[in-house]
Amino acid sequence: MLFTTGNSGIIEDPSCNFCSSLFVKMGIDIKKHHVSKGQRTAPKSEDPYLLLLVKLYRFLARRTDSAFNRVILRRLFQSKINRPPVSLSKIVYETRHTPAADAKTIVTVGTVTDDERLLTVPKLSVAALRFTKSAKARIEAAGGEAITLDQLALRAPTGSNTVLLRGKKNAREAVRHFGMGPHKNKKPYVISKGRKFERARGRRKSRGFKV
Repeated sequence: MLFTTGNSGIIEDPSCNFCSSLFVKMGIDIKKHHVSKGQRTAPKSEDPYLLLLVKLYRFLARRTDSAFNRVILRRLFQSKINRPPVSLSKIVYETRHTPAADAKTIVTVGTVTDDERLLTVPKLSVAALRFTKSAKARIEAAGGEAITLDQLALRAPTGSNTVLLRGKKNAREAVRHFGMGPHKNKKPYVISKGRKFERARGRRKSRGFKV
């Protein structure tokens, strides 16, 4: 018998060698003690419309076997930086080889933006968190439709006949400055690009070195 029960709870049996070795090895994982997971289980935003979408897709992810709903739910939790916008030209480019693309719904958990460089917009069915005014107008003018994610849940509760896209996370201008240093080919923070700004050490061979 390993343990005996006393008034104060479970007590180690002194006659058990295994018991003493078991308790010696137990302890606190110092490295991972009180370390929380980085993955979100709910959005930080208090937007009521977003919270309703989370409630809807949490239900769908639980009650269906579709991985699509679990992916949508996880992306709804993410911060705005991790939900980058997708332009109309990017949607057209990424779906150019998709078979029967006009019969499928393109889904993105983020914003769909317009691109003036795209001269003609094909007929598209797009579901997104939000659309810019000009992007929605161009989609509808081409005979397509711009729907919300709750409308998509009614139409395709398991995500069937859809194409899931997301934008480039590191396309922000701020990312160009990250990791700035010699020979890193990163964009420096400068007020101007003139003669008087960052033209000394590191920019000319006569001033130490040139990057």
